[in-house]
Amino acid sequence: MPASTMSAEELKARYSPEGLPPVSNPFLYAYRCIIKNLFYVIFGIGSILIVTASFPFIRLSSKSNEEFGIKARRFISHVFRVFLFFLSVLQGAKLKTENRAEYRNMHKKIIVANHPSILDFVYIMSMVPNATCIVSEHLAKTPLIAIVKYAYILNSTDFETVCRDCKKLIDQGCNVIIFPEGTRTPRHGRNVYKKGAVRIALYCGCDIQPIFIGGSDKYGLGKHDIIWSYNPVEQYLYDFKLLPEIKIAPYTELPAPIAAKRLIDEVENTIIDAALQYSAYHPLCKTLNNY
Repeated sequence: MPASTMSAEELKARYSPEGLPPVSNPFLYAYRCIIKNLFYVIFGIGSILIVTASFPFIRLSSKSNEEFGIKARRFISHVFRVFLFFLSVLQGAKLKTENRAEYRNMHKKIIVANHPSILDFVYIMSMVPNATCIVSEHLAKTPLIAIVKYAYILNSTDFETVCRDCKKLIDQGCNVIIFPEGTRTPRHGRNVYKKGAVRIALYCGCDIQPIFIGGSDKYGLGKHDIIWSYNPVEQYLYDFKLLPEIKIAPYTELPAPIAAKRLIDEVENTIIDAALQYSAYHPLCKTLNNY
């Protein structure tokens, strides 16, 4: 259910910070809040600088729109790596993952993942150089439109157009990141997984690469979290697990509605199973983000 249609009681039930432990170190908590918000500002200003100062040179060195898109996405991936490196150095958030080479060498995949925070796509794009993301149309109304229109696919158009845009990029070797929940995971309860991601995979004829995003509670980066907030007891940990690839071949001969239903069920079960295993054993963090 969209947040705009929820009552105050429903919003509180899904997004309330109740249940979090008390702040363990007020000074460290304040520092982390400052770092988080500082990087929000840096991200916004940096996205505008990328377009105004860097993209013209990339355009001049590109012989075609296809080449420009590839170079632009790789450049953005590099910028995101630098951004996250400094965020880690200043102890705002840290990354743990294995199989870095598999991320770098990923091609022609629909990448799906759970969605605990606003930084999820930044981390994935930093690890997958040639990737784009389907993002909410509201980003087109923010200052980030300068970078959004070059790097991402907006879901403001009709679904058939989105499918064609995705197929065009996938045929060029690009990966498309889609969060099946459609919005960030609530703090309590779960979102329904939407079929858009698997319908696009079936349309494009490409396999699906699921990722589980574990780690510490991302309070402060979730939907409806207040700006001046952070995990009360520890640094943000992003623990990425690359899950077994889901092949679409067993579903291609089925009627489209049945194929989409069974495929999204497999996607959801794969991610939820990984989440349950992670919640049973997570020695690197004291808290957990919801899934």
